[in-house]
Amino acid sequence: MNPQIKAALAMHDFFFENLKLNYAVIGGIALQFWGEPRFTHDLDITVQDRLDLAELVKVTTETFGSRVSDPNAFAKETRMLLLNVEDVDVDVAVALRGYEDSLFERVQSYEVEQGKRLNICSAEDLIIHKALAGRPQDITDIQGVIDRQGDSLDVQYIRSWLSEFSNALADTEILDRFERSVRK
Repeated sequence: MNPQIKAALAMHDFFFENLKLNYAVIGGIALQFWGEPRFTHDLDITVQDRLDLAELVKVTTETFGSRVSDPNAFAKETRMLLLNVEDVDVDVAVALRGYEDSLFERVQSYEVEQGKRLNICSAEDLIIHKALAGRPQDITDIQGVIDRQGDSLDVQYIRSWLSEFSNALADTEILDRFERSVRK
């Protein structure tokens, strides 16, 4: 089994089964479902913000450890937990309230092995995450999702959330990253 999928299944069991928190696989693994697949060394997921952040850090790092020396300070500053699960670097983003409700309503459950399922973010939410990150590879990934999904994408949903994030962060480039890709 692919090491990233094995780590994702461990995350599914931990967050969804044990803690009863919604989660979604995002990043390179989700890209395999929605865009142009590419090799990825890590696993990116987002998890529901339903526990106190300090409690979430505590229970998660007690189980998996942390790749940073002060996981509480790092999580407070970035809303991220950096773990190593099954020898795979796992970046866990704590979802933003408001947006998380939409994201988790749109999650797709996929069987990755007989009897084992993963929650994958929607193609639209993958584009939103990629536009927020904004690295050159993310822009390429956005284009790949647009090319592969075509007219099936809910462009209004993407624009609505990217506009909201652009306004909240006072960064028009967030929405522009998507608009440039749509025009291509």
